[in-house]
Amino acid sequence: MLNLDALKVFLAVAEHGSFSEAGRQLHLSQPAVSQIIQGLERQLAAQLFIRQGRSAQLTEAGQMLVSLARELLNSAQRVEQTMLSMQGEIIGEMTIGCSTASGKYLLPGMIARFRHQYPKVRINVLVTSRDSVINKLVIGDVAFGVSSKLIEHGDLEYQELFKDDVILIVPAGHRWAQYRKIYPDDLLDEPMILREEVSGTREVLINGLANHDISSEMLNVAMVLGNAEAIEMAVEEGLGIAFVSRLAAARGMALGRVVDVNVEGMALTRKIYLARNRRLPLTRAQTKYWEYANSSINEIQKLGELKQISVP
Repeated sequence: MLNLDALKVFLAVAEHGSFSEAGRQLHLSQPAVSQIIQGLERQLAAQLFIRQGRSAQLTEAGQMLVSLARELLNSAQRVEQTMLSMQGEIIGEMTIGCSTASGKYLLPGMIARFRHQYPKVRINVLVTSRDSVINKLVIGDVAFGVSSKLIEHGDLEYQELFKDDVILIVPAGHRWAQYRKIYPDDLLDEPMILREEVSGTREVLINGLANHDISSEMLNVAMVLGNAEAIEMAVEEGLGIAFVSRLAAARGMALGRVVDVNVEGMALTRKIYLARNRRLPLTRAQTKYWEYANSSINEIQKLGELKQISVP
C-alpha cells in the first residue's frame, strides 16, 4: 500500500528539484527525504529521480508518477474532508493561488469573512506569477486562482470578483500633485517605473497608451520592479511616476506620501477573477467558498473600496 506522506515528499522534491529544498519546505532533514524517496523507489521498483549534485531530475517513471500522485492525494483529501463534513460541520483545507496585487489585498478580508461562517476551514494563499497560478490550477495544486486575465483553457471556469482601477501616482512633492490632471503626452517626459512585462497592470497600461498612439518604447523607463508594493515605495522616494492598482496605492495616498493624478482620456480599469478547474471535483469546503465568492461580489467590491481609504 502506498504511503500518502511519501507521495507528498516525492511531489515536493519534484516541484523544487532538490532533496534539501524539499526537506526545508516539509521540515525534514535531507537524509530523511532521501530515505523516504529510496523506500518509494524500492516499493515501485522504479528509479524516480536522477541525482546530479544538489539537484534531482525526474526520470520518465517519475514524470508519470507526478500526475498520479497528485490525483491520489487530492482524492484522499476529498474523502477525508467529505467524511468529516458529514458530521454536520464544513471542515477542510485549500490553497488559493494569487497573481495580482489587488488580489493580495482582497483575499485576507474575503477569507476572514468566509472563516467567520466556516471556522474549521483552513485557507492558504500562494502568491506567484499569473502563469504559475494557471499551471497549478490545471494540474490541481491549488483549488482556486485569482487573476486579472481570462486564460482560455477548456478546464477552467471563472467568476468575476472585483473591478480594480489602475491609477497614476506621483510623489507628494511632484509638480503634478497640485493640479492633479495631465495629458497622455505629458507622460513621455517623466521617468516611469513599470511592472514586469507579464504583469496584468502593465498590460492594461500598455493597451491604454496605445489608444493614444503611445508605445512602451516611447516611455522614459527608469526601472522595472516585480511587485506593486515596491513600485509604490519607489514613487514615494521620488524615483519616478507609476501606474499601479488603486488598492496597492491606498496606503501611500492615505499617508499623503503619493498623490493620484488623472490622465485625460485614460480611465484604466481591470476585472479580477476567481478561477477553478471544473474537471476536478470540489470538496464541500471548496464548494462553499466558490458559492460564497459568487454570492458576495457586491460585498467584495465594497470591501476593496474600504481598503482604498483606510491606512493599515
